[in-house]
Amino acid sequence: MVFSILPPLFKRKHAISVTSRLADAQSLMAEGQDPVKGFSHLSVLAREGVPEAQFLVGQAYLNGTVVPANLVEGVRWVRRAAQKHWPDACFILATLYLYGLPPEAESEAEKTATSVFDTKPKGFVKPEANFAKTAYWAKIAATQGHADAQAMYGYVLCNGPEHIRNLEEGMVWYHKALAAECVQGYLGLGLVILNTAQTDDEYKQAARYLKKAAESGLGTALYLMGVLAERGLGRPVDMAEAIQYYAVAADKNVSSAQAKYGVALMVGQNVAKDTTRGETFLRRAALSGDAEAAATLGDLYGRGGEFPPNYAEAIAWYRFASEHGHAAASYTLGTLYEEGIAVPQDPQEAERWFNKALEQGHEGAPAGLGNLLLEGKISAQAGARVMKRYKEKAEQGDLLSAFNFGVCLAEGVGVQKDEAEALKWLHKAAQGVVNAQYWYGTLLLTGKGAPPNLQEGRAWIEKAANAGMAQAELAYADLLLNGEGGEKNHEKALEFYRKAADAGLVWAMFSVGAMYGGGHEVPQDRLAAQKWFYAAAQRGNAAAQLMLGRYFVQGLAGEHNREQAKFWYQKAAAQNIPDAIQELAELTKQEDNLEPSLL
Repeated sequence: MVFSILPPLFKRKHAISVTSRLADAQSLMAEGQDPVKGFSHLSVLAREGVPEAQFLVGQAYLNGTVVPANLVEGVRWVRRAAQKHWPDACFILATLYLYGLPPEAESEAEKTATSVFDTKPKGFVKPEANFAKTAYWAKIAATQGHADAQAMYGYVLCNGPEHIRNLEEGMVWYHKALAAECVQGYLGLGLVILNTAQTDDEYKQAARYLKKAAESGLGTALYLMGVLAERGLGRPVDMAEAIQYYAVAADKNVSSAQAKYGVALMVGQNVAKDTTRGETFLRRAALSGDAEAAATLGDLYGRGGEFPPNYAEAIAWYRFASEHGHAAASYTLGTLYEEGIAVPQDPQEAERWFNKALEQGHEGAPAGLGNLLLEGKISAQAGARVMKRYKEKAEQGDLLSAFNFGVCLAEGVGVQKDEAEALKWLHKAAQGVVNAQYWYGTLLLTGKGAPPNLQEGRAWIEKAANAGMAQAELAYADLLLNGEGGEKNHEKALEFYRKAADAGLVWAMFSVGAMYGGGHEVPQDRLAAQKWFYAAAQRGNAAAQLMLGRYFVQGLAGEHNREQAKFWYQKAAAQNIPDAIQELAELTKQEDNLEPSLL
């Protein structure tokens, strides 16, 4: 057994000496008299094992005070103080574990490492939170009355992984933090209530805690108060107040608030319009990892408007958003590559981005892949994957997937052609998908997959036409014109031809012109006919080009114009229309036989 030979008085003097030396070192650093000397004194005390000195040395390395910032050294000294249960050190160590520590900071080796604050090494991956170690160190400080640690421990118990979570105990620690007027406790408790709130009173209760935290300047609380005001949760909707909260939170670098405030500035929503500042806040949010802000920037530069279009910038932001999990940005990239907008048309790239959107859960991605599949621009492997997904979703009751699966079966794309099976899936999809109504009706009219049923086929085409599908409007007009599957009604046929023509269907434009041209049960109007023929002819419709040639050569709408007639005959003849070739030859022959003075 070893006995101390130091008298009690000497021990007391030694303790006073350590306290005095620590105070002197802090004074030198705090007052800026000689910070280097002050840090040197702290270092000596830290090496002697004084926990407060170890903590302060660690803080100096973490914050880059007097010495260069060095995460590894900072953690090493803070951990030593925490191992002696120094409350502040335990709390800081818990905080570091919550944000994630790189492997090198876990080492207890007595070595000086280069600062990881300066540069990120090649292949750097942001470390993940270690909730178990966060809980361990936070609890030590919390049990000693450290209010911020109590709030942190409550957070881990309420939000950590399943094996750590204990909501009831977490609420106890949040209330302890509240007793010490800890603003983090107000934030944490407000979040817990908000996450489970369903009634107006529960939202009001969450808002009371969050407002206390917001009044203390916590950025997250300010942002959440903005969300409550915007959505009218526990209170009436107040966009002006919401934007005010977002503005303050944005200045505190809350990325979600920066994105919201940036959009408000862009459009002048309850704030003076300022596109330059708006773009700046969106950019700051995006660079902080806010995928929605990055996608918004992609839209901003892709569409132009307040800013000149910059497609390279748009594509870059869409890629950034996609990499951060934004499914709509991935889908947009697929669409751009599919159609060759702002980038070279590239089906393989389109397939890649649609696949990524599919993995990220975008509802439209299967349709994007399906379009490539129908066009034969997708790999067999991807096609099989698309068809499998269509079938699975269709069997689960997804009507859009049932429609896509039915179309592929009807066309034999990606699967063996099976019109009977296609008819079954299209009938199911027709209960809610307009395009499926048109397809199902068409198959019934043509007798594909089942014996022809003109009446039922027409009924489904009519249903799709009444829903505003342009292709169905054109098809239904044809049925009304010919009386196929039901009554003949030329007046109603003209009405539906006009609807389809207004939607941009060229054959509908020609059909309107033909009906106005005469021979149908509607008033003849050849001026209107010529107008509609011209609209269709300009869009390359050969039949309309032939009719325009006839109208001008015969003066059917009142104007004789051989040059115009010849021009439109030539257009139609170039598309190998026999009547146009013959009538153009006759017109040319007539011109050759006329005296020059008569031409």
